[in-house]
Amino acid sequence: MEANGGTSMKIIVGNTGMGYYKELVHYDKYIDLRYIPELSIVRKDSTGIEIGAAVMISKAIEALKEENQGGFSKEAKLVFKKIGDHMDKIASKFIRNSGSVGWNLMMAQRKHFPSDIATILLSVDTILEIMTGERLLKLTLEEFLGRPPLDSKTVLLSIKIPCWESSRVVSSDACNKLLFETYRAAPRPLGNALPYLNVAFLAQVSLCKNPTGFMLKNYRFAFGAYGTKRSIRVKEVEEFLYGKLLSFGVLYDAIKLLETLVIPEDGTSSPAYRSSLDVGFLFEFLSPLIDSPIDFSDGLVNRYNRTLLSKNSNQQHDLGQIEFPTLLSSSRQVIQLNKEYHPVGEPTIKTGAILQASGEAVYIDDIPSPKDCLYEAFIYSLEPRARVKGIKFNPGSSPKGVIALITSKDILGLNLGSKTVFGTELLYADDLTEGVGQRIAFVVADTQKNANIAADLAVVDYDKENIEPPILSVEEAVERSSFYAPLFYPEQFGDFSKGMAEADHRILNSQIKLGSQYYFYMETQTALAVPDEDNCMEVYSSIQCPEFAHDTIARCLGVPAHNVRVKTRRLGGGFGGKAVKSIAVASACAVAAYKLKRPVRIYMDRKTDMIMSGGRHPMKITYNVGFKSTGKITALKLDILIDSGMFVDVSPILSDHMLGSLKKYDWGALSFDIKLCKTNLPSRAAMRAPGDVQASYIAEVVIEHIASTFSMDVDSIQNINLHTHNCLNLFFASAAGEPLEYTLPSIWDKLASTSSFYHRTKMVKEFNRCHKWKKRGISRVPIVHEVKMRSTPGKVSILRDGSIVVEVGGIEMGQGLWTKVKQMTAYGLGLVKCGGTQDLLEKVRVIEADTLSVIQGGMTAGSTTSESSCEAVRLCCKVLVERLVPLKQRLMEQIRSLEWETLILEAYRNSVNLSASSLYVPNFSTMHYLNYAAAVSEVEVNLITGETTILQTDIIYDYGESLNPAVDLGQIEGAYVQGIGFFMLEEYNTNSDGLVIINNTWTYKIPTVDTIPKQFNVEIFNSGNHKNRVLSSKASGEPPLTLAVSVHCTTRAAIREARRQLVSWSGPNEASSTLVQLEVPATMPVVKELCGLDSVQKFLQWTTAKN
Repeated sequence: MEANGGTSMKIIVGNTGMGYYKELVHYDKYIDLRYIPELSIVRKDSTGIEIGAAVMISKAIEALKEENQGGFSKEAKLVFKKIGDHMDKIASKFIRNSGSVGWNLMMAQRKHFPSDIATILLSVDTILEIMTGERLLKLTLEEFLGRPPLDSKTVLLSIKIPCWESSRVVSSDACNKLLFETYRAAPRPLGNALPYLNVAFLAQVSLCKNPTGFMLKNYRFAFGAYGTKRSIRVKEVEEFLYGKLLSFGVLYDAIKLLETLVIPEDGTSSPAYRSSLDVGFLFEFLSPLIDSPIDFSDGLVNRYNRTLLSKNSNQQHDLGQIEFPTLLSSSRQVIQLNKEYHPVGEPTIKTGAILQASGEAVYIDDIPSPKDCLYEAFIYSLEPRARVKGIKFNPGSSPKGVIALITSKDILGLNLGSKTVFGTELLYADDLTEGVGQRIAFVVADTQKNANIAADLAVVDYDKENIEPPILSVEEAVERSSFYAPLFYPEQFGDFSKGMAEADHRILNSQIKLGSQYYFYMETQTALAVPDEDNCMEVYSSIQCPEFAHDTIARCLGVPAHNVRVKTRRLGGGFGGKAVKSIAVASACAVAAYKLKRPVRIYMDRKTDMIMSGGRHPMKITYNVGFKSTGKITALKLDILIDSGMFVDVSPILSDHMLGSLKKYDWGALSFDIKLCKTNLPSRAAMRAPGDVQASYIAEVVIEHIASTFSMDVDSIQNINLHTHNCLNLFFASAAGEPLEYTLPSIWDKLASTSSFYHRTKMVKEFNRCHKWKKRGISRVPIVHEVKMRSTPGKVSILRDGSIVVEVGGIEMGQGLWTKVKQMTAYGLGLVKCGGTQDLLEKVRVIEADTLSVIQGGMTAGSTTSESSCEAVRLCCKVLVERLVPLKQRLMEQIRSLEWETLILEAYRNSVNLSASSLYVPNFSTMHYLNYAAAVSEVEVNLITGETTILQTDIIYDYGESLNPAVDLGQIEGAYVQGIGFFMLEEYNTNSDGLVIINNTWTYKIPTVDTIPKQFNVEIFNSGNHKNRVLSSKASGEPPLTLAVSVHCTTRAAIREARRQLVSWSGPNEASSTLVQLEVPATMPVVKELCGLDSVQKFLQWTTAKN
C-alpha cells in the first residue's frame, strides 16, 4: 500500500510469507500488526474459540490443544485438538512461532497459497471478521476464500471456530455421533513441505440398533492444495451421501462422483496422483464404518478408526492402524576402541562442533565486509544455445545501487572459469551461450539484495538465427556424435561373448534411467575478493580446491601467481559442488575487484545456486546379462550414456568410479561402453560418490531382474554372485590385498545375524499377508568401494609456549578432517615421550588453508583426504621428533623429569628448527584399496498415499582401524541419509530447455529427522588387517552413501507385494509381473502409481462383486 506522501508500506505479521513469495520491490516501511492487543488474543466461550488474526500459529495450537477447555463437550474438545494436531504438521516450529493464522489465510485468499489451515477450518464452518475501510464484515471462510483477492486496505481481524458436538435424537433406534478427521500427504510427515493434498472431513453418523448399519448426514468435506486456486467444499458428494446407509456400493458411487469434481488444473504437478489421494482419503475416512463391529461407548470422534481397525476386524483395512513415531525412535551404535595410537582412534569431539552449534564459527560470509565493499550476482543464460546481443534491465524498472555490469570484455587476462587436468571452462559466455545456466555477466551493486534484484530484472537479448539446435539429451548427443574424449578408460573383464554363450538364460536390452541430485550444502557458493598493494589480490573462497582457484584467478587477472592468495578456513558443506564449480565464483569476484579497485563479495542465493550448479550426472543405461539356471551370472554388458553438460568439469573420472562399484559382484565377464555426452545443459560435477552410487544401483537392478525371472529371493542371487577372494583379485588386481583383508563375507553373515534378517524376512511376509493397505519390504545389499589416495601437503610448527599450529592441504567441510589431523599431530609429537605429551591434543590448532603458505594442496575429494592429510602431518611430526629427541636425551642427563613446555623452550634456545613441511605421496602399494560394508533396510509403504517409511536400517562398515569412531559414525549416517535423498526424495527437474525448475526449498526436499530410519543401527567393524593404510584406517566419506540403495530395493519389494494384491482384485485376465521398475527418486507419486492409482476403486469393485 502507499501513503499520501508516496511512502510505500507493507502490512505484515512476522513477514514469514516472504519465504515463499520473494520480495523484488523495496518498501519504505513495514507495519507489523503483532503488537495490536485486539488482534493478538484468543477468546473462548460456549460457542467456540475466537483467534485474533495476529495470533501466532504456535499460540493457536496451544489454545486448541489445551486440556482444560471448560464449557466444551468432549467431542468439541477432540475436534479442536485434531485441528491443533494438524497445524503442528505445517511449516516448521520457527515459522509457527513467527507466522500468524490470519496471515496464512490472507495468503490463501490473495495469492492462492496452498494452505492447510484454510482447508481444515473450512470443514468446521469457521467464521471470519474483516475490516474494509471502516466497515466490519462477518463472512464464512468459504465466502472469504471465494471473493476476488482482497486489496491492501482490507484487514482480517479474527477467526471464529465454532463448537461442534453431535446432536442427540430422542429415539430408541438411533443416536448421532460426530466424526472428524484431517489428512495431508506431503513429502515430509512433519511439515516443512507443502502438501500434495490436504483434506478435512466432518460428519454426523446415525447409528441404528438394527443391523442396517450407519446412516450418514450433515457432512463437511473440504479439499485443498490439489492444484486449484483455493480450498473447496465438495457439496455434491455431501448431498449424495446424505441420508444413505453406508455400504461398499454407496462408497464406490461417492468416489466416482468425487473423481469428477476434484480435478487439478492444467500445469499442476502429479495431477493423477493428487486425484487418487482425494479418493484414498475419503475411503480411509468412511470405509471403517462398513461391516465392522464398533463400540460407541467412548465416542466415535477420537480416532474412531482405531477401534474399527483392531486385529479382530473382519475387513482388516489397516488404514492408519499402525502409527510409527515420526522421529528417530531408537538407535544402536557399536564401535571398537583402539588405544594403540593415543589419541588417534578415540571418539573425541569434532573440532569446531561447539563453535558451529553456537553460531560462532566463521564462514566466508561471516567475515566483516571491508570498507567500500561491493556485492555481486550472476546473470545466467535462459537459452541452451544462442548469441548474446546485449543485456538491459526491464523497461520501467530502475534497479537501485547498481555500480557496474561485468562481462567477458572486462577480463584483463584469460576468460577462464576453471582449469583442471580434464579441461577448461569459460568464466563468462563470449558471444554464444553453450547451455542454460551458463554465466553471462556479473551485476555489481552496493548491497547483496540490490545485486540480486538487479540480476532478476536483467533482460538478455538473444539471437538464435542460423545457430545449430541445442543438444538437450544423451540420445541427441549420440545422434550427433557429441562426446568428450575420455582421458583414461578402465579395462574390460573376461570374454563377454563366451560368457553369454555359456548362459542358460539372457536378459537383453533392458534400460535404466537415472536423474540428477543437487548438493544442498547449507552454505551456498560464496567468495570475497580484496585488492591488496602492489597489484595483488587476496580471495576468501568456500572451495574444496584453493590451489586450482589460485591458478585460475592469476590467469584471469593476467598477473603472476605470487600476486594471488586464496584462503579457506572451512566450508558449510561441499559434497563435490565446491570443487570445480567454486573456482569460477572466486574468479568472478577477483575480476570485478581488480577492475573496480574495491573489495567485492558474493553470497549466491539458493535459486541461482541450484540452477547453475549442475549436480549429479544423469545417465541412461542399457544392459545385457546372461546367467545360469542356478542364478550364477556369466556375463554382463553395459552401455552407459552420461550427461556431462556443456563443459567437461571432472566427468572423465566417472568411468573409473562406476566400474569400481559395479565390480562388487562376480559378473563372470564384464563388458562396457561408457560415453561422456556433451550437451547444452549445465555441466555436471563430482557429487559425493560420483558414479559409485549409480553403479551400486545398476548392480542391484540387474540382480533383482535375474531373481524376478526365477521368482527367487533377491538375497539368494546376491549370495551366489558374491566374490571369492580369487575372483576379487581378478576384478581388483591392484586393490584386493591379502585374503584376510577381504572382510565382506564375514560382514555379510554377521549383519544377517545382528539384524535378525532371516527372521524379519518371515515377519514381513506375514505382515503383508495380513494387511491390505500397508506393505513392507526388507533387503540386504553389499558394497565393495574402491578408493584412491592422493598426494597431500602438511606443515607442523611448534610455538615457543609448546602450542602447535598445523596446516594441511585438505579442507575442513564438516567431515572431521581437522579433528583427525589434530589427533594425528598429538600422536606423532607424543612419540617424543616426555612429561605432558599424553595431553598434547588440546595444544594443537589447525588453521585455514592458505595457498601461499602450503602449496600443492590439491582437491579435497574422494573420501581419502583426511587420511592423506593425517599421513602428511605424521611425516612432519616424525621429522620434528627426530630433531627433538637428541636434545631431550641431553637434557635428561641433567634432570630427572622433563616437561613438554621445557623441552620446547630449550629447543628455541638451541635454535632447533621446530617447523617441518612434507608432501605425502602414496606409493603404488598404498594408492588403491577397497572398502567393504553391508546394510539391511526395512520399509513400509502406505498404499493410499505412496508414503514410504523406513522402519529400520542396520549397517556394518569395515573401517580397518578408525581414526575417530565418533566422526566416522557421523560420516556413515550422514552419507547414508544423503543417499536416501537421492533414491527416495530429491527431484531435480528441468523444463524442456534444461533449465532447473525445482530451484528452492519449497520444491526440493532433502531428508530430515522425520524421513530417516525410525531405528538406525550402525556398527564400525575394526578389521585391523590393513597395515599399508594410514595407521590401518580406511575411508568413510562416500562409500556409505551407496548403501542407501537398500532403501530403494526394499521399496521395490514392498511395491511388488502391492501389485500382486492389485492383480488379485483385478481379475484373472490382469497381467502380472514380479519385476518392478521403480524410478529414482521413488517419490510418493511414483510409488503410488506403481501400487495402483485406482487401487481403492478396484478393491471396492472386487468387494462389491464378491458380496
